[in-house]
Amino acid sequence: MDRNYTLLMLLGLFPLFSFLVLMPFASLLGGGPASGEPSGLIRWLPWFADHPLAAFVVYYLVYDLCYYWMHRAQHVIPWWWAMHSMHHSQRQMSCWTNDRSHYLDGMLQSFILAGVGLIMGVEPSEFALLVLLSELVQNFSHANIRLDFGRLGWLGRVGQRLLVGPLFHRHHHMLRDPERPARHNCNFGQVLPWWDMLFGTALYTDEPVRPTGVSDPEVDADNERGLIAMQWFTLRRFWGAVSCKAGWRLGDVSFGPGYRPIHDELPRLHTPDQEVPQPDSTARQSRS
Repeated sequence: MDRNYTLLMLLGLFPLFSFLVLMPFASLLGGGPASGEPSGLIRWLPWFADHPLAAFVVYYLVYDLCYYWMHRAQHVIPWWWAMHSMHHSQRQMSCWTNDRSHYLDGMLQSFILAGVGLIMGVEPSEFALLVLLSELVQNFSHANIRLDFGRLGWLGRVGQRLLVGPLFHRHHHMLRDPERPARHNCNFGQVLPWWDMLFGTALYTDEPVRPTGVSDPEVDADNERGLIAMQWFTLRRFWGAVSCKAGWRLGDVSFGPGYRPIHDELPRLHTPDQEVPQPDSTARQSRS
């Protein structure tokens, strides 16, 4: 299933298509690839025009920082989590897991990142390289491999803080720990773990890794569905969340009757033929 998603999202063509679609609008900002005039970083700091490698590094830092905050938003905004949760439903991580996502979510992400790229004045070829590098690192960070950084001494400790690897990202996909319910809200970085370290969301631990997946039975059911069914039920979760107030109130949620989001501190909605269960770890959404 995840390999099929990867083939459909091969090499980040979705983000690149979004970038090309938005290119004509860059001219409204007074420049950009569509007009042939310098824009963004090079217009603001002409020095970068003669130092393309330095400009590319800045582009990448901005790109990765924007992804970090977008990723955090995917976990804290219920209607966005309704889509992003499909990515986290995978119980067995692999390099293919990276591209398991809802197409509406992918489109929203792509337009945000493409818009940032256009504001920065990134050329289409540079943006394609940004996306390709990010995709390759993300495929690596989702891979089901064990790297024993402990045996590498200081080199391993430094490496874990330079690049998002499988162990760092595995913690991000962990099942919710009932005894430490906020622990899974960590390690949001796409390629660089620096943003997690800077904003206090980095988790480095010697504890055994937890199983991956989600605790919410509604989302976990994605593992029993085909590609089209996964897209359809995720869309139903999205509509159930975006069409009600609870879907706009920040926080961890699970999905109840009518695919409405239920915040962790609230009991499930009462129905005539069942008791009102109290919130517990099995009824909550794992926001890994």
